[in-house]
Amino acid sequence: MKRKAPEVHDSDVRLALGRPERSAAGLPSLAETIPRAFGEMGAGRGWKALRAVNQKDGYDCMGCAWPDPAERKAAEFCENGAKAIGWEAGMLTVPTAFWAEHDAGSLASRTEYWLGQQGRLTEPVYKPEGSDHYRPVTWDEAFGIIARELNGLDSPDEAAFYTSGRTSNEAAFVYQLFARAYGSNNLPDCSNMCHESSGLAMTETIGIGKSAVSYADFAKAELIIVMGQNPGTCHPRMLTALEEAKQAGAAIVAVNPLPEAGLINFRNPQRVRGLIGRGTDLADQFLQIRLAGDMALLQAVSKRVLDAEDAAPGTVLDHRFIRQHCRGFEAFREHLAKLDDEEVLAATGLGAGEIDELAQRYIHANRVIITWAMGLTQHRKAVDTIKEIINLLLLRGNIGKPGAGPSPIRGHSNVQGDRTMGIWEKMPAWFLEAIRGEFGFDPPARDGLDAVDSIRAMRDGKVKVLVALGGNLVHAISDTEAAEEAMRRTRLSVQISTKLNRSHAITGAQALILPTLGRTEIDRQATGEQFVTVEDTVCAVHRSQGNLAPVPADALSEVAIVCRMARSVLGGKVSVDWEGLAADYDRIREHISRVVPGFENFNARIRAKDGFVLPHGPRDSRTFPTPDGEAHFTVSRLETITVPPGRLLLQTVRSHDQFNTTTYSMNDRYRGVHKGRMVLFVHPDDLAELGLDDGGYVDVHSEAADGRDRVLRQLRLVAYPSAKGCATAYYPEANVLVPLDSTAEGSNTPASKSVVIRLEPAAAPAFGA
Repeated sequence: MKRKAPEVHDSDVRLALGRPERSAAGLPSLAETIPRAFGEMGAGRGWKALRAVNQKDGYDCMGCAWPDPAERKAAEFCENGAKAIGWEAGMLTVPTAFWAEHDAGSLASRTEYWLGQQGRLTEPVYKPEGSDHYRPVTWDEAFGIIARELNGLDSPDEAAFYTSGRTSNEAAFVYQLFARAYGSNNLPDCSNMCHESSGLAMTETIGIGKSAVSYADFAKAELIIVMGQNPGTCHPRMLTALEEAKQAGAAIVAVNPLPEAGLINFRNPQRVRGLIGRGTDLADQFLQIRLAGDMALLQAVSKRVLDAEDAAPGTVLDHRFIRQHCRGFEAFREHLAKLDDEEVLAATGLGAGEIDELAQRYIHANRVIITWAMGLTQHRKAVDTIKEIINLLLLRGNIGKPGAGPSPIRGHSNVQGDRTMGIWEKMPAWFLEAIRGEFGFDPPARDGLDAVDSIRAMRDGKVKVLVALGGNLVHAISDTEAAEEAMRRTRLSVQISTKLNRSHAITGAQALILPTLGRTEIDRQATGEQFVTVEDTVCAVHRSQGNLAPVPADALSEVAIVCRMARSVLGGKVSVDWEGLAADYDRIREHISRVVPGFENFNARIRAKDGFVLPHGPRDSRTFPTPDGEAHFTVSRLETITVPPGRLLLQTVRSHDQFNTTTYSMNDRYRGVHKGRMVLFVHPDDLAELGLDDGGYVDVHSEAADGRDRVLRQLRLVAYPSAKGCATAYYPEANVLVPLDSTAEGSNTPASKSVVIRLEPAAAPAFGA
């Protein structure tokens, strides 16, 4: 279908501010969802897409990794899921003439919103060295360029192979197989930037880095503590599960620096009460915590639990569970006995009574879920903070029983499955041995590079080729200026994508863009229509099969692209039937069944209506696959970020009309921001103390240990009920303020939620006519 890209106002020239909303979803959500989806896809295509999303015989929504209930509703999608589908499956395409009209430099001056609005990519394009323009090439030419550059490197480790969490299990498996057959474990992925801290902390304490609850556990919980996350925007279907839990008698506590509409009140659009009633109030208690104060709060609650046990011995702790399944309890108790209450109050910004109330809720609940997202994982002490969640849950045996457990909520739809399939720079020896046994070649044993280390290596000339299977690394990673400089130092950057993003504009000396099919589209290969599989945030694996005619006729599936690339690069180096794998995805799943534990008899089990759930020792049987077979209490020293006078602590967040770096519109309805993104949310008292005015403009400077002046200019100040001393700006625009070397200890995840900033008054931007 031929359409012209719409005129897009991608600056803040029309920025309008209103009051933040106190409820999520309801009629406004419906008013956003249907017109947006149908307007981009057309009524017939839109209806066909929406009725199949998240259904047992349909396809998995790419908008988040929230699990599906056992019984599906007719409309098993949320507002932001429908936007994600419309964004991907819309009929607008990038015409061939576009590449002559726009050079990479002009694209780099555009916003992510403008780039995404240009439509689907339809043909492979190549930017030669010395040129600033892409030009169309054939698929064979594209794969030939990749083979020439990869095979011309001095070492396989001069290449890195990035992966987005949108990638299916099948594509992820063949991608890591290709990288390891080529000779590198440089497999950075988006998990390095989000939940790496969760995986490390949980693996070290309970032996597995995945959620220890099921979907059904939420309705069985007596208390759900939601920390550092905004489900109303980032995974809206979670609100339904929280509503069901509330109706079953659970209490909900929200711990977050910002009040988020979805955790205040939920107007379920699939219920009359949600459309014309007042909806359901969700959070019984809101703890407006200071940024990076979660570790102090968790330690303080654990100390109160221990004090309650001392006051009434044998009535609070689960001594049998601790005795049978845990180690390190005495050291943990001795450590918390020295906790400084004043330091806790300073770190959290909370009152002692608020912490007392949370502790009492925890003590009196027999089944507790603690769930969190990137508000906890992107701090210097993120790993230790998540270990404190495990400590608190272990005290009362809240792991391995119905309605209880730790539950990190993944963002991208198959980021967890990617890791299961081997997308990790540090896969254990048993996995590499299984690859050797299945395919007959020796994969490299040395650890590879994660996302941050890949940028460092590109900057230093050690990585010369980047291949990216989805995603938008240059804009998703911290320290935008450093990331862009690093990308420009590569010999070749390859982006496998559905639509334009900033990583297509900031490139290596040479650049390729390879168009791929979307999750919504029919995937026909030599043996017929194919389906793929995904793993959601609670370890459930199920099939996903698009039902729409592909928009770009010349696009290939991710699996086909990876297999053809592998064949071109490797030739006969390894005895892998790449052509056969691309022709029939069942063959990929047969290999997976013999390599990845839990996937035995994969092809038969995945054809069951509900798929299957991967084994999880802590959840299923209170068995802990740590080296000693026990769950571990840990001791972590509390560290408080010192913010100098006249400075604030910054976090980056998504807007409501956004998924990762993809921007669906310039609005953030729930926070009262419309037609603009260059804003800084600051508490009114902080504005007064700094002598700044609501609605004024500032340049934001980050103050890092390296002394570099990183600045984001001309942000409009918005007086907002945030935690005092804290400020908030939108991701990815504010990534420029996050130093590349400011990362979480252990996980190397960017510390995007704790950046010390100073504000300097600035003139209003000149938008022009």
